[in-house]
Amino acid sequence: MNPKPPLLSGRKLVKVFENMGYEKISQRGSHIKMKNYETESVIIIPDHKEVDRWTLKTILKQAEISEEKFKEYL
Repeated sequence: MNPKPPLLSGRKLVKVFENMGYEKISQRGSHIKMKNYETESVIIIPDHKEVDRWTLKTILKQAEISEEKFKEYL
């Protein structure tokens, strides 16, 4: 059984994805849109105190990043 993804804030997720090469391109309300110009992948991160674990899993799936690779950037 796979361990659960970590509980992180939206702001922490933005910092992690910036370290992975994503740039913040816009924000509407509490949702931040980020883009990686190398892979052309676009993700939306909710700016909440705690991002739900399964929401994080969906974001990683959209970014085509494994949980193991993501944990390297934490």
